[in-house]
Amino acid sequence: MKKIKRFRRKGKLSPRFIGPHRILKRMGPVTYQLELPPELDRIHDVFHISMLRHYRSDPAHIISIEEIEVGPDLTLEKESVQILDHDVKVLRKKSIQLVKVIWCNHSSEEAM
Repeated sequence: MKKIKRFRRKGKLSPRFIGPHRILKRMGPVTYQLELPPELDRIHDVFHISMLRHYRSDPAHIISIEEIEVGPDLTLEKESVQILDHDVKVLRKKSIQLVKVIWCNHSSEEAM
């Protein structure tokens, strides 16, 4: 288990997809330097092109600035608009109530 970096789950770096990251610069013909988040600061930030995936653009990834109202202290207030569904998840010794809610500034596909 020496020299194996672990992310959130067990396993090596190579078979895991850990999220989209911005490419800072091209280091060589087949290597790229990525902008990694602070929790991955112990990982070397230069990767071979075979380790990367292509980004497929999706119009849902674009957020218009007018819809989001951010406070002066950079906080976002969320208000529930409608309750879509509710359910009870029964575990061994307790039950948990689950509620699916539509929040303001979100579409029905993003209901949690």
